[in-house]
Amino acid sequence: MTDLPEISRLSLHDQVAVRLRTLLIEGRIAPGAKLNERELTALLQVSRTPLREAIKLIAAEGLVDLLPNRGAVAVKLTEADILNTFEVLAGLEAMSGELAAQRITDAELAEISAMHFEMLAAFTRRDLSNYYRLNSAVHAAINQAAKNPVLTRTYQSINARVQSLRFRTNLNEAKWKHAMQEHEQMVQALGRHDGAAMRKLLVQHLVNKRTAVMEQLHAGELQVQSAPE
Repeated sequence: MTDLPEISRLSLHDQVAVRLRTLLIEGRIAPGAKLNERELTALLQVSRTPLREAIKLIAAEGLVDLLPNRGAVAVKLTEADILNTFEVLAGLEAMSGELAAQRITDAELAEISAMHFEMLAAFTRRDLSNYYRLNSAVHAAINQAAKNPVLTRTYQSINARVQSLRFRTNLNEAKWKHAMQEHEQMVQALGRHDGAAMRKLLVQHLVNKRTAVMEQLHAGELQVQSAPE
């Protein structure tokens, strides 16, 4: 994993939020763990004010829950939450892909292709941190290319809660390689403006992610919240 990026003095709470997202997505703050302000101010070398503003930002995104008398806690989903969230995400990403294939500009396609090649380089180096950052950027760019702001807002809010799960599925070498191959097919389908192919590819991509997450869960490699009785 890469070191956390340095914090710029410009928009300090936004910069802190970037680093907190990295800690949460990569599991360096475990699901269900309380965000300890004293420890985080020391780690990130900031005061409590920008840290608290950053926590509010990522709470709005769904990466942490703000609980009465407990403060900010890294989101921890139940098994049912995971299944339901990936089911909805599959539909949202399928719609994004289909619309993007119809509406993408040459400039947007060139940018996605460039990010894809950077992602391939990160995969070749087995640089999971940068691979995941680029992977997320590609999915976001496909969503943006659909040019539907309602779809984008809905996708962002739901996807945020499973980012750490999506990150960890790439810890399996075979599944990581297969995901890379699926991304290659997506870029090709976008280049052909093939909406039907993009819809099919993205549904399968999310089904594969969900399957990988459930396999890790049942193998005891992931911890989830117990469902309320």
